[in-house]
Amino acid sequence: MNLKSNFLYIFFVIFFYSALSLLVSCDKKRVFDEYHSVGKSWDKDSIVSFELPVVDTTKQYNLFLNIRDNNEYPFNNLFLIVSMQQPNKITKIDTLEYQMADEQGMLLGEGFTDIKDSKLVYKERMKFKTGKYKIQIKQAVRQTGKIAGVEKLQGITEVGFRIEKLE
Repeated sequence: MNLKSNFLYIFFVIFFYSALSLLVSCDKKRVFDEYHSVGKSWDKDSIVSFELPVVDTTKQYNLFLNIRDNNEYPFNNLFLIVSMQQPNKITKIDTLEYQMADEQGMLLGEGFTDIKDSKLVYKERMKFKTGKYKIQIKQAVRQTGKIAGVEKLQGITEVGFRIEKLE
């Protein structure tokens, strides 16, 4: 290796580790962040489940649903049924609606390509009880004027769940 090659190698190593440490340090709020693939389409009977870690019960947390979608998503909104099984065996069920595209049909969310990541608020300032929690997420999208749900929801590729601590 010549001097120029050594310099470029050292520059790229420093750049790589600097970028990596920046990404890790920017996510200090993260307590839990996990995704599950739903394949090329999300079947109406498919349930995405997450076993949550035990967290500090004296602190408050924000909870998010993370949706990774692409240009094949045919709707402006997304309807979800989310159930949270608590340690006391009580299950709380929410039916939620989120806007996924603007008026022109352009997907909202973060991303430079046709794949977008949407971080959707689920619960804010939540305090956990001691014990295990389980989250189950199911899509509940229906076409306008139809009673039956969409059998295979195109454009959603992954569903995630995130817990962030409040500072």
